Amino acid sequence: MAKSTAPTLKKRTGGFKGKLRDKRKYESVGLSVPLQVGEKRIKSERTLGGNSKVISLQLKEGNMYDSDSKKFTKVELLRVVENKSNRSYARRNIITKGAVVETNQGKAVVTNRPGKSGQVTLLKFKPEQKELK
Repeated sequence: MAKSTAPTLKKRTGGFKGKLRDKRKYESVGLSVPLQVGEKRIKSERTLGGNSKVISLQLKEGNMYDSDSKKFTKVELLRVVENKSNRSYARRNIITKGAVVETNQGKAVVTNRPGKSGQVTLLKFKPEQKELK
């Protein structure tokens, strides 16, 4: 059955209401595709109002911000070291916000939602830094 955000047919008491209309296309929920480390693969998706959204499937590079020099540098993503949202994501090299990633310039923390924005923004990881606020 397709996932949807259409109004529910259940009452608070547990009974069913009558069906007044069918599901609309704009109420359908898109698939959640996890972003992995690998060769660059990007998909464009049409959204409401004719706009488009860039969805990353795989990325090999990211933009790392160094707070000491106050500059962004392009780095190569090697592997996911730790992912607090799901332990198996680190094993499968899936990147989400808050994941610790090993790059060619050391470890870094992902600060954006890369599956939604189409790119990875990183902050240089410091050993004394436990977690981001």
